Amino acid sequence: MSEDAFIVSPTKKHTGTIIFLHGLGENGENWKLVLSKMVKPNVKVICLNAKKIPLTLNKGFPTAAWFDLASLDENKLEDETSIMRAVEKLHDIIDEEIASSKVSATKTMLAGFSQGGALAMYAALTYHKRLAAVMVMSSWPVLRHTLPDAAVSNTNIPMLQCHGTEDPVIYYKWGLILADALKEMNPKHEFKSYEGLMHAVNDQELQDVKTFINKIFP
Repeated sequence: MSEDAFIVSPTKKHTGTIIFLHGLGENGENWKLVLSKMVKPNVKVICLNAKKIPLTLNKGFPTAAWFDLASLDENKLEDETSIMRAVEKLHDIIDEEIASSKVSATKTMLAGFSQGGALAMYAALTYHKRLAAVMVMSSWPVLRHTLPDAAVSNTNIPMLQCHGTEDPVIYYKWGLILADALKEMNPKHEFKSYEGLMHAVNDQELQDVKTFINKIFP
């Protein structure tokens, strides 16, 4: 998996894992630098890299993406086949990491930004084992029409969702739609908004993320 990810290796006994998914057109390198400053020495961070695929949203131009996307309009049809293929692949990655590291699902957090967060959240809700937590930033609800029925697991674990109020890419209202859906399912869901923040992160959000991570992995 190492060639498909940027990894922060634990420097003490490995007792927790974060699997992080970047946003559209990115890779995991920058997130590795950000998250490496947040975690304690016992935590491993795996910042996965999406493969480049012909992206409909980008006129078919190959773009690093977790699944195909035709539009950022919430009313347009989603590519359900592409999304479910990505969900299944992420489930396999979690299984492989648990098997190789011997660190259990209950000590594994899924996290992501934008499209990566959207996939991480849906994958967590449909994964067959209980996870430690989920954390997403600037994300939206994929396959919303299948929820809550598709949510077979992880509806009672700590969840942190962050979103900027001025996001021009993934509109704040989409974050609120996701938050409403999650609140219905999970009493441990927490939503934090950042006044004036666009499709990015700021110091306050990063501090909130760090606090959340260190609460899950003390």
